[in-house]
Amino acid sequence: MKKINVTTSFTVYNDLSELSKGDIILFKKAINIRDTAYAPYSNFLVGTVVLLANGKVITGSNQENAAYPSGLCAERVALYYAASKYPNIDILKIVISAKSNNQKVNQPVAPCGSCRQVIAEYEIKQTKDITLLFMGETGKIIESPSLKNLLPLGFDKTFL
Repeated sequence: MKKINVTTSFTVYNDLSELSKGDIILFKKAINIRDTAYAPYSNFLVGTVVLLANGKVITGSNQENAAYPSGLCAERVALYYAASKYPNIDILKIVISAKSNNQKVNQPVAPCGSCRQVIAEYEIKQTKDITLLFMGETGKIIESPSLKNLLPLGFDKTFL
């Protein structure tokens, strides 16, 4: 028998003012696109910005559907568009902001499991880590240097 310890490391910022100017701009875009979300069922709005190595910034917001599995999270909306439009360009950073129309969201909101798996796929494809920054409506921001922090022991093509 062997014991495995998994360690993750995150940076926590108190608010937007502690970020670089570039990251503040990305968060402002994520906050703006968040308000375009179509979320009549959950009232939970998410905005995502994907920064590509060529400097392009792709945005996405969550899109719900009465047939719940048919909806799509903001992260996947932005990532799939980025991969379709710029298929061979590395993803440098993903910035996420979420809010609820039902209550104040004042803690960071990380990507769901499905989005984590999709982000993992792109990290593996490009063989480079993707930085993730996420927040709620207000308050602290968490930065992860890689998706591997959020999804250790992930599933990938080596299992197939």
